[in-house]
Amino acid sequence: MTNSRRRKGLTVASALLGGVLVLSACSGGDDASASDGDTSQAKVDEAAAKKTSEAQIKITPEDGSDNASINSSAVTVSKGSLTEVTMTTADGAAVEGAISADKTSWKPNAQLERSTTYKVAVTAKDSKGLEAHENGTFTTVSPKNSFLGYFTPEDGSTVGVGMPVSINFDKAISNKAAVQKGITVSSTSGQEVVCHWFNDTRMDCRPDEYWKEGSTVTMKMALDGVEGSDGVTGVQEKTVTFKIGRNQVSYVDAKTKQMKVTQDGKTVKTIPISAGSPDNKTYEGTMVMSEKFTETRMNGATVGFTDDDGKGEYDIKDVPHAIRLSTSGTFIHGNYWGAKSIFGSVNTSHGCVGLSDTKGAKDKGTAGYWFYNNSIVGDVVVVQNTGDKTIAPDNGLNGWNMDWAQWKAGSAV
Repeated sequence: MTNSRRRKGLTVASALLGGVLVLSACSGGDDASASDGDTSQAKVDEAAAKKTSEAQIKITPEDGSDNASINSSAVTVSKGSLTEVTMTTADGAAVEGAISADKTSWKPNAQLERSTTYKVAVTAKDSKGLEAHENGTFTTVSPKNSFLGYFTPEDGSTVGVGMPVSINFDKAISNKAAVQKGITVSSTSGQEVVCHWFNDTRMDCRPDEYWKEGSTVTMKMALDGVEGSDGVTGVQEKTVTFKIGRNQVSYVDAKTKQMKVTQDGKTVKTIPISAGSPDNKTYEGTMVMSEKFTETRMNGATVGFTDDDGKGEYDIKDVPHAIRLSTSGTFIHGNYWGAKSIFGSVNTSHGCVGLSDTKGAKDKGTAGYWFYNNSIVGDVVVVQNTGDKTIAPDNGLNGWNMDWAQWKAGSAV
């Protein structure tokens, strides 16, 4: 072997040996130098662990969530206590919330908005005072992918014995059974309550007979995450409670042109009335008061009573003491423009039930004033002997015009 070849071979061998040595050093051999390195790293890890908080923070919904619930937002911590939580919308508006007394959870004070992006920043401390931080961002469900139920009566109200729970949904519900199961209605009277679907967007709930006077009715909506139709879920979590007042049922007889007002089965007043004329008969049937107006405008054009010029046959801008009985426009109301002699003697209206009254709605001596101030939403008015058809059960809150078997047949569960 020549010297040049010998030198070249040594160079290659040296390079290979160097590679072995390098590989050996990286593979963690048991030489003293490697052992010292492991000890040093362990000490670093141990020191870092001592400086890391044990507090474990959880933000709900998870970071990056889309179509998140507007009800389930919360922050919790284990092995520590919360010291600061901030929630803001994407444009920086703060969301008010409160840390629990034990400092282990936080919730916003109110329901979140739909289709909104929220940012959450959290700080917590463990028992040693070491801080932990967590951040999250999520976007709530959009109106397009969610549904709401608009209900009556209102929470905390007192209503008459005929008042159903009526819910109108803002989107068509195809999965009626699931939605109905998410809504429960109960009464302290123990009466069985059944819900009935009039169509894809309306469900009413009532007992077989009128609510028991003095009872309390509770509706619970547990619809958050319930799929009402394909890709559309509920968002509401609510409990609504209302009270049933005294039992007032009024009987309008278009033949005698008198109205008998009863409370708890006893007649408390008889009032002369003027119902619909022979050409414009008043619906017959059981009707429930749904709205009250001290004064309101009534324009015939809005309910199909028009002259040849297209204007309403009547347009009275200050009808006193008006109480709605149907969606289509049936009212029982005060009448100041008709002669006093018509009440109790002739039917003259376009389909409403008129009571003697005075312009301005302030005359306490009139029948209109008395009836209005002795009635509440949910009271029942039974109209008889008009010669017209029975009002449709879904025309207002008038499901009492279905018998119990028909009513129950409209349940989805």
